[in-house]
Amino acid sequence: MESRRLRRLVPLLTAIALGATACTGRVATVEAAPHAADPACAPAMVAMPDALGDLDLRPTDSQATAVWGDPAAVVLRCGAEVPGPTTDRCISVDGIDWVVRDEDENWRITTYGRDPAVEVLFGKDQASSDTVMVGLSSAVAQIEPSGGCVSVQDATPVG
Repeated sequence: MESRRLRRLVPLLTAIALGATACTGRVATVEAAPHAADPACAPAMVAMPDALGDLDLRPTDSQATAVWGDPAAVVLRCGAEVPGPTTDRCISVDGIDWVVRDEDENWRITTYGRDPAVEVLFGKDQASSDTVMVGLSSAVAQIEPSGGCVSVQDATPVG
């Protein structure tokens, strides 16, 4: 009799434990990028790291988004607008080219030469750009490159 009761309780206790685990991280609200539904984002999102440095991945409420840290220190959106030719600084890290924009207290980095683009926003005092770019490189590499950074000397004049 006791054994039968225990067998009935195990599935219930398991469901409660799984539900409690799912509620441990606060869900971050992130606006999805314009092309978040692009199927090419899926493999990249599945490959996102569980941590960037000492910042843990948190659940989000939007498709093709990721957040690390609580409060959010690094916010990623796949499906951002693909940057066109630019004179902004472009850096190659682990085979991924990033356009880097300085926005006062934040860095905004966007993949260059990949469609869809991945955009990452993070506070300068909250995460190292090296940690972010290196940490995301294998996930972002799931999106096939179609171009990349070139030096000013190698650039083809437009118009």
